[in-house]
Amino acid sequence: MISLFQNKFKWYFCIQFCTMYNFILIFVFLFLGIVLQKIKRFPTDIYKLFNKIVIYLCLPALALFYIPKIKLDTHLLFPIGVTWIGFTTAILFFSFLGARFKWSKKLTGCLILTAGFGNTSFLGFPIIQALYGEEGLKAAIIVDQPGTFVVLSTLGVIVATLYSTGNPNGFYIAKKIIFFPPFIAFLLACFMNVFQFDFHQYVQFGLLKIGSVMTPLAMLSVGLQLHFDKKSKHWKFLRLGLLYKLILTPALIYFLYVVVFDQHSKMIQVSIMEAAMAPMISASIIAASHGLKPRLCSMMIGFGIPISFVTLVFWYFVANSI
Repeated sequence: MISLFQNKFKWYFCIQFCTMYNFILIFVFLFLGIVLQKIKRFPTDIYKLFNKIVIYLCLPALALFYIPKIKLDTHLLFPIGVTWIGFTTAILFFSFLGARFKWSKKLTGCLILTAGFGNTSFLGFPIIQALYGEEGLKAAIIVDQPGTFVVLSTLGVIVATLYSTGNPNGFYIAKKIIFFPPFIAFLLACFMNVFQFDFHQYVQFGLLKIGSVMTPLAMLSVGLQLHFDKKSKHWKFLRLGLLYKLILTPALIYFLYVVVFDQHSKMIQVSIMEAAMAPMISASIIAASHGLKPRLCSMMIGFGIPISFVTLVFWYFVANSI
């Protein structure tokens, strides 16, 4: 009995440590990027290289590690649907506002990408694991991989392309998606999943290590681009983007899943919490790399993450009340 209690205590301590470690990692590298801005000889445009590493190496590695392990079933449509619903609604919401107030296409595209995607993996995984255990983590992976990752690799790329280059033809868009490295990795990972094949454990270890450098590099990139300009015209758009991401998106998921479909499982609780996560780092990097208001992209991440720690407390109580 004592041994069982000790094991549970050690497991709980490990989860809490991993959660705090991820939070600390985020703020350390974000602050480091801000500090490096002040060093005159430091090449501040190196964030472009960091962005490429994240897109071309880290994201594909994570897809190849996680997706072959997922066991899909029809009851998983609820967590999978979180990002599909949130992102398609973001397209409608910000496209309407953009047309109504005559925003530039780059501004509209920036808000769609940064407010339409949640940080369902790096922030989502440790938070969900700490709150709901291993069962909750499995649901979080479903939200992230066949949900967030697929939407980012397809609709996300389409939006980034359309709003950055005007009105390219269908062939150009298809080419951008097909040759998008994370999408190639996703297709390969799906093929592996269908045929129940996975890499050797040493290869998996390597993929996980490559994926693990995504957040430090991404937050360093965000820090290098983050500017605290009180007179910036981006503040009102930052507030609007965070309102949609941190309040309206989880409210929409709650309404659809709990009120309309009358679902009350732990999986639904996890879905609501994942919908309430801060803006996605990878989506911000893709938007910035396409020239969609890079400074606003950085502000959505730099301010969205700490603010989300407050709003997540509210949504945790809402989710647990169902």
